[in-house]
Amino acid sequence: MKNKTTAIIIDDETLARELIKKYIANHTNIEVISECSNGFEAIKKINEKKPDLIFLDIQMPKINGFEMLELLENPPVIIFTTAYDQYALKAFEVNAVDYLLKPFSQERFDEALNKAFHYLENKSLQENKLKGLVKLNDQKHDFLERIVVKDGQDISIIPLEKIRWIEAQDDYVMIHTLQKKFLKQKTMKYFEEHLNPKDFIRIHRSFIVAAKEIKKVELVEKETYQVVLEDRKTLPLSRTGYNKLKDFFK
Repeated sequence: MKNKTTAIIIDDETLARELIKKYIANHTNIEVISECSNGFEAIKKINEKKPDLIFLDIQMPKINGFEMLELLENPPVIIFTTAYDQYALKAFEVNAVDYLLKPFSQERFDEALNKAFHYLENKSLQENKLKGLVKLNDQKHDFLERIVVKDGQDISIIPLEKIRWIEAQDDYVMIHTLQKKFLKQKTMKYFEEHLNPKDFIRIHRSFIVAAKEIKKVELVEKETYQVVLEDRKTLPLSRTGYNKLKDFFK
């Protein structure tokens, strides 16, 4: 049995990491085994070292805390740290997931730790809350600027301009780019709501296409159409999708 709880601090600000280390110094039962300044590094360290606990900043470059959360298969117990973000705070509070609002005191830090120790004894308690947190965050209707996916052991950031089409795959979607395709555990409804309709059109219940990729629409047989892409790839076009395309290209 381990004598100490192992922890990783993930924050792009050096001063923020130093403050957490200072507060942890008052808890001899916790050992900081790594510090990370971005999400890429953090996922690698979490997979390698398997900490009991992480302190995770929400606002980070490269990939943010919510994107990181989606990529962790078996997340450790998490204490979130964040500067003021009204939506994030609401998401944490609704799901009773603990967070530290910067700047925070030693007293507030200790409260969060006590809650974390409770979760360490029963990790499934927090796992359910984290799923709720991701689900609530998905309800934001901000348009995506990029898509982050786990590709084997690698993490890929897909710029939206690289996406050709998205295809339904049961509980996942397949994101097709010119170079390769990526599997992502999200719904078509999620992408329909979070991709700018000026750039992407849902042409069928199983397909969302980048408007710039569409070359023409072809009649296959009576009242049955397909979309032809720039490279001659064809995709089915539903009646609803046909009407959307007519409106889009007016």
